[in-house]
Parts: sequence; C-alpha cells; structure tokens
Amino acid sequence: MSTEVDTVPDDTDAGEPEAGVHARLTVPASTSQVWQHLISPAGTEALLGEGARLGSKGEPWHASDGSHGVLRSFHPLEQVRVSWHPHEDGPLSMLDVQLREDGDGTCVDLYHEGRGIAGDPRADREHWEEALGRLAGGIPG
Repeated sequence: MSTEVDTVPDDTDAGEPEAGVHARLTVPASTSQVWQHLISPAGTEALLGEGARLGSKGEPWHASDGSHGVLRSFHPLEQVRVSWHPHEDGPLSMLDVQLREDGDGTCVDLYHEGRGIAGDPRADREHWEEALGRLAGGIPG
C-alpha cells in the first residue's frame, strides 16, 4: 500500500482548501470482484463503518459511529464518491474510491479531500489505510 499526504501550512486562512489524503492498495482480485464487495453491505461497512449502506445517487448513508454523508456519484466497476462527515456535526469532506485493472489484480485508489477526521492528515491517512485493509480482507477468494 502506498499513501501520499498533502498538508496545508498551519498559518493558512481557514477559508482555503484543506489537506487531502491519497491511499492506494492493489488487491489480487478482478475489478468485478472488488466492485461487488465494495458495494455489498460488508464492503461498505469495511470502508465507511458499521451500519453504513449505500443506496442510490443522492441518498444519505449513516454509520453507527455517527459518520454520515450522501452518495454523490456511482459508476459501476469504476468509482464511488460520497460526502463524508466524521460525526453528526462534523465538517464536510469528500471520499472518492476509484478502481482500475492492474495486471492480474485491481488497484483501489482512495482520495479523501477536505477536512480530516481530527484535523490531522496523518491520522486521516491511517484511518483510510486501515479501511482499505478491511475492504481487501473481505474480498472472497
């Protein structure tokens, strides 16, 4: 797994864009297998949290830990994009998950843009690395 962290200097005006995180994981499964797991209840929970379910574009999702958002875009076998709030009154951010073939496997790119979980891009990166690990661990072999 590789990750990139872009940080914004501490003295940046609060009105400017926040930091973003890019995490990547290549899994030894077809894009179709990864996609089917990603949109399944178990895959969605692995990524977004217990209880999270994705519906149709524009529909809200909620996890039992208080995180929530709205499904913004859905492109089968390619991309899922959701708004993401880390808790009930948390700041808005966007989570973009993209799939692409990579040899005999599938590369999963995850981009989290906006405010991080606790205003800490490194903690944000660790959170999404763990989520990608959970997602990959649940893909049927």
